[in-house]
Amino acid sequence: MSSLTEHARNLLARTLCGRAPAQPSAVFCALGTGGAAATGVTGEPVGNGYARQRVTFTGTGAQSNAEAIRFTFTGAVGTLTHIGIFDAAAGGNALTWSPLSAATSVAGPGTVTVNPGSLTLTGA
Repeated sequence: MSSLTEHARNLLARTLCGRAPAQPSAVFCALGTGGAAATGVTGEPVGNGYARQRVTFTGTGAQSNAEAIRFTFTGAVGTLTHIGIFDAAAGGNALTWSPLSAATSVAGPGTVTVNPGSLTLTGA
């Protein structure tokens, strides 16, 4: 996942210029049906148990999720094609986004799991 949003690019630019911006104290993973540099993930499900999930990263260069990320659904939400990182559990600022390696269809109650180490943020 290397597609930074405009917000994240501005945050990085301020950091590189020695202008210490407020860093997120936690980050949250989101799923959706699209994505763009300005908005990050778009088309997040509404209802049916969907909620962004807090994610913890580990690594010395590229950063990977340390633990499984589990989205639990109580009903159908359709086909999800993108994943993203936000600085808040709801609302907040989009930081990065990417298409999923494979779309996933949620046709009823169930769980979508992102296995440990499979969500990687790189500088490239």
